[in-house]
Amino acid sequence: MITKPSSNFKRKKRHRRVRKKVFGTPERPRLNVYRSLNNIYAQIIDDVNGITLAAASSLEKNIKDKVSHTGNKEAARLVGTLIGQKAKEKGIEKVVFDRSGYIYHGRIKELAEGAREAGLEF
Repeated sequence: MITKPSSNFKRKKRHRRVRKKVFGTPERPRLNVYRSLNNIYAQIIDDVNGITLAAASSLEKNIKDKVSHTGNKEAARLVGTLIGQKAKEKGIEKVVFDRSGYIYHGRIKELAEGAREAGLEF
């Protein structure tokens, strides 16, 4: 019996393919997104030095207090705004967007729009 590959397996395959091209530098770091069923996470990563410059997630207290559920579009937009603010504090203006193989739709799109509203350019 042949089984169908899971959607997460296919996402990881897309992510590996895209990561061969998407690379964060100190001048233009990578904005990485991870989405779970209940939360969403974002990191700004300098791949040359291998360090995380800024991070935000829907688990942070100020976001949890504002939303009823942390796995929805509203929370994703707040995470995007927060990561954009943290990047601005560190002097980061431009980033490369790494959506981790997720479709640019729903929560991923809301996070990206929130980051753009906060002043990040990608």
